[in-house]
Amino acid sequence: MTAHWLDIFLEMLAAERNAARNTLLAYRADLSDFLTQHGAEATADDVRDYLHHLAASGLAARSQARKLSAIRQFFRFLAREGYRADDPTELIDSPRLPPSLPKALTEAEVEALIQGAERLPPTRAPLAVAALELLYASGLRASELVTLPAGALRQNAPLITVRGKGGKERLVPISRRAREAVAETAGEAERRGRGHVQAARYLFPSRGKAGHFTRQGLGLLLKEAALAAGVDPERVSPHVLRHSFATHLLGRGADLRSLQTLLGHADIVTTQIYTKVLDEHLRRLVETHHPLATEAPAPRIMRPEPRPAPARRKKRDSP
Repeated sequence: MTAHWLDIFLEMLAAERNAARNTLLAYRADLSDFLTQHGAEATADDVRDYLHHLAASGLAARSQARKLSAIRQFFRFLAREGYRADDPTELIDSPRLPPSLPKALTEAEVEALIQGAERLPPTRAPLAVAALELLYASGLRASELVTLPAGALRQNAPLITVRGKGGKERLVPISRRAREAVAETAGEAERRGRGHVQAARYLFPSRGKAGHFTRQGLGLLLKEAALAAGVDPERVSPHVLRHSFATHLLGRGADLRSLQTLLGHADIVTTQIYTKVLDEHLRRLVETHHPLATEAPAPRIMRPEPRPAPARRKKRDSP
């Protein structure tokens, strides 16, 4: 019965939240590990014991939190649908996560990456440049970029419609440089998708099963550009370029609400991971422009010398 409920839960994620195949596989892996040990009749103590076991085995707090999130959603679904009378995770606290900041490249490193991509072999260079320009100019996720439809970028159209997580659509501005870079891939794209009917649907086609360039192929392409640019390939990925896009925008004065819209975050809380970057920008702004925020020593305050107390008169004797 437990396996049956797990299948129903995953079907709900696919139908109601439009969860991607990789997302469903991740949920199944996380939940199967717990349910194999405790089953769908697990108690709150079972959940706590499982979390203690994960911590004792050295699993990172972020991975613990991900597993608990999957377990919490599963039991919340069972309780909502009436398969259980209670939710054993209701009073379980999430593991405390260490503070982390996005690992962004510098603006100079991004330019070096693009120049490195231009030096790749002719069969790779146009695609690498187009991918870098699009990722950095728009903050797209890897999955959003590789599944862009063939007609997404129209000549002189400043905006494109992107389908993000959960099937939600948003408008994203595209720079002239990015549009021109994509136009340069037209001939090579036709060669990559030749013989695959479904490939004609995508801006970055492929003869693979999906019909479009894969996220793994995109990651490999970026690492090739990094090697050509002399940048550590371990520091380069589609996600890092998305972080760099957000970090550099904030550093140049963008606000969090606008950034939330551009990144496609459903909740402003997700975007607030960048507030540290914004705080640093504001600190530099004050230090640079405030009239009293100079490196000159603070003026010495001259305090007046205390006045001497008046001399006390001697008391005269009575006659």
